[in-house]
Amino acid sequence: MSLAEHHYSLTVRWTGNLGEGTSSYRGYTRDHDVEIPGLPVLKGSSDPTFHGDRSRYNPEQLLLAALSQCHMLSFLHVAVKHGVVVTDYVDNAEGLMRLNRDGSGQFESVTLKPQVTVADPAHVSLMAGLHHEANAICFIARSVNFPVLHEPRTTAAAA
Repeated sequence: MSLAEHHYSLTVRWTGNLGEGTSSYRGYTRDHDVEIPGLPVLKGSSDPTFHGDRSRYNPEQLLLAALSQCHMLSFLHVAVKHGVVVTDYVDNAEGLMRLNRDGSGQFESVTLKPQVTVADPAHVSLMAGLHHEANAICFIARSVNFPVLHEPRTTAAAA
């Protein structure tokens, strides 16, 4: 395997057969497990709007989480590269998905709202550029067909 290629695998196992399979739309649950060797099982379902279990993660939430995580990890990498010390990072990400009349749907946009704290007040002015650079290298943002927007806010740590 080349260092330029990374392969990922997991198992998604439907656990929602209530005894009659998909004999009717409401006759099964959307529950499933996401299994990755060596990691805890992730309990999934569909969004409650689509008859899912709100106590489980849904694919739309996980896509939003993947974009937020990827941007954060890319941003932290870029910060180190530029000598910026980040002491705190919190993102309150939001996604907009629209449904179509035919029952299909798609994400229209995601807005990341990272709140970053840096150690040096002089670095606050660099943040817009660092977020732009992080977005340009984020594997997940580069893989989606909708805009990933950013509304960052930066503060300097108290002395």
